[in-house]
Amino acid sequence: MAVGARSGHEGPEEGREQLAESPEAVTDGVPGEVMDDEETPTHRGGRSRRQRQPGQQRSFWKELPLLIIIALALALVIKTFLVQAFSIPSDSMQDTLQRGDRVLVDKLTPWFGSEPQRGEVVVFHDPGGWLDGEPTPQQNVVQKGLSFIGLMPSAEEKDLIKRVIAVGGDTVSCKKGGKVMVNGHALEEKNYIYPGNTPCDDLPFGPIKVPKGRIWVMGDHRQDSSDSRYHQNLPGNGTVSTKDVVGRAFVVAWPVDRWHFLGVPSTFDQSGLSAAAASTAPAAAGLAGAVPLVLWRRKRLTGSRTAG
Repeated sequence: MAVGARSGHEGPEEGREQLAESPEAVTDGVPGEVMDDEETPTHRGGRSRRQRQPGQQRSFWKELPLLIIIALALALVIKTFLVQAFSIPSDSMQDTLQRGDRVLVDKLTPWFGSEPQRGEVVVFHDPGGWLDGEPTPQQNVVQKGLSFIGLMPSAEEKDLIKRVIAVGGDTVSCKKGGKVMVNGHALEEKNYIYPGNTPCDDLPFGPIKVPKGRIWVMGDHRQDSSDSRYHQNLPGNGTVSTKDVVGRAFVVAWPVDRWHFLGVPSTFDQSGLSAAAASTAPAAAGLAGAVPLVLWRRKRLTGSRTAG
């Protein structure tokens, strides 16, 4: 069968030349079949064969829900185990913290056994009765959802924020006109208590022995803080269990112009403040005095037996 007829001269056939110049018109593996762009190619036996399409990227809008789910899951994990944001609802920590500030709280280190230390600003759950009568702000559904995953401070959680003044084993006290005393050492608090406030003239207290596993807390705005002093009639005598501590507030994150770290004032670094150090010193002195006395007594007894 002839594919094409000659035109009467020896030059190349026009049909064959056109096919050679247009390779895109040749089908795969089936010689002699030609199709245009709108025709559907067929294999032998009549089976249809779809034209191959290059790989396409997934639409951004199809990936967006997955990205949102991953982001929300990460936010929930961070809030639960690492860092959580809290809003300051009152003036009890002025001037260190202002009403409306957003602070970030370290929730990781308590998982490794870290205990609250003197001078730290901590967030803790209501030990029981501290927030009785305080109004709870109402949140809409969206705000509650954002609070649940940690993207917004929760208004329903009964939490407070204060400064740790004494820890388990410490003895703390304060007389009217005097300074707060921890284990017999006076605290210099001018660099963090509210200007014009006194350490405790509104409500002197103590001496109080803080039980192990508990802390004594006070607000920096002493004359506007319902702290440990005002709850001595409750279980714990005003102290807070370390199990109720959510974590340490370590930075003011919002507003931007108030961004700063919350460090520990230098007065809490003074030597001898630790109750352990204070109790160890007399014991060591007593032991040092007792050893020579015991050795002298043993020598005397040995000498008496030899002479007898």
